[in-house]
Amino acid sequence: MITDVTYLPESPAHDVEIEHINEEAFGPGRFVRAAYKIREGGPHERALSFVALHDAAVIASVRMTRVAAGKGTGLLLGPLAVRPAFKNLGIGRKLVRLAVQASEQAAMPLILLVGDEPYYGPLGFRRVPRGHLTMPRPVDPARILAIEIVPGSLSDFQGDVQHADRFTISGTATACI
Repeated sequence: MITDVTYLPESPAHDVEIEHINEEAFGPGRFVRAAYKIREGGPHERALSFVALHDAAVIASVRMTRVAAGKGTGLLLGPLAVRPAFKNLGIGRKLVRLAVQASEQAAMPLILLVGDEPYYGPLGFRRVPRGHLTMPRPVDPARILAIEIVPGSLSDFQGDVQHADRFTISGTATACI
């Protein structure tokens, strides 16, 4: 078990290392995934995104991006990536817990992600009902998971998922935070 890991909110100084970690974890195919398409719509929330450091180097990160669908708003978790030498040590789960706690403190209603239920389920994420959400690219519906920070918030969060900066209601852009 590694004990000398420091967890911090992400800063611009971490960007290059985070990009390397994501490239290593997901390869060039990451850019065609539905979640990346949503993220292209605008910036992520640095204050709700975190890194793990070991010997002053970024070894893992998780990012949070504002999203909206239907009448609801929330956050999209991801990418979550951990360098191979540090996998299976609980670092990724710790980053997710930090991001969820920060989202609770920011009064965000829910967090959405595309991922594996066996990994994220123990952290409180549950499958979104089939047909409830539409992603901008094909996604296995069993991998669309959410955690409601505000109970019942998923009922307003339905339809096309978009980056909050691109979300419109009747042609009018809306602010989500």
